[in-house]
Amino acid sequence: MSDNVQNRKIGVVEPQVNRFRASGPILFLAILFVVGAFLTWYFTWFGRQLNHTDIATYLADSKHPRKVQHALLQIQERLERQDPSARQWHPQVVALASSGETEVRLTVAWLMGFDNKSSEFQESLLKLLRDPEPVVRRNAALALVRHNDAQGRQELLSILTPYVVSLSSEGVLTSSVKPGDTVARGSLLARIREANDELVALRSPLRGTVDSVAIEAGARVSSGQPLLSLKSDEESVWEALRGLALIGEPEDAAVIERYLEQSTSIPDRTKEQAALTVKAIESRKK
Repeated sequence: MSDNVQNRKIGVVEPQVNRFRASGPILFLAILFVVGAFLTWYFTWFGRQLNHTDIATYLADSKHPRKVQHALLQIQERLERQDPSARQWHPQVVALASSGETEVRLTVAWLMGFDNKSSEFQESLLKLLRDPEPVVRRNAALALVRHNDAQGRQELLSILTPYVVSLSSEGVLTSSVKPGDTVARGSLLARIREANDELVALRSPLRGTVDSVAIEAGARVSSGQPLLSLKSDEESVWEALRGLALIGEPEDAAVIERYLEQSTSIPDRTKEQAALTVKAIESRKK
């Protein structure tokens, strides 16, 4: 009787031990996956504080643009706190204005607005105002306002009007977004099938909403042909209006007043800022 009971106990316990042994490697791999994911997030999280040595190292790491961006944002925080130590990295920041990475240049352009006493930053911003990427030019124009420099005014006005996206290759348009579609920067706008049967993707240079599409799918297209227009996102419009409140000219009022229309698609905050901008421009005429 006792042997039977003992055997039953053994019969119950042994499979559990085997299951534990079998699941051990799976559990270990799961832990490694979780730890790896956490470390990846931690080391790419822009909120992680860097010391001075880290910042210098990250700025020089041209192979990892996210590390460069992380360092730039840490410098921005120091500039906002008016930490004089931030000026030690100014030469590296100026050098990064010529980076081949759009993400780095747009971050540099934004950061340079936080030290409006730096003539080096102002000179670099004027160069970035001619950048091939519209998002970089726009950040540079907004940063120049902080330097009390109105040379980015036309770029700010362009934010208030639809941006035309043109095709960069020749072939047959196989797909395209529709009016009203919301897109992020880098989102797929269209595909073009070239003569060699290769599909080429056209991606959005800006965040916004598709305003109109000039060409339908199936049409034969050529390089440089306008495909569609994009309306700027709300945040960009609001920032442009704030900038124009300081550097706008009387002739800009006609463009700005479009945002005073009683349209449900225009947020109240944007309408209020448009009214303040027109008022500020008019007050400078007196």
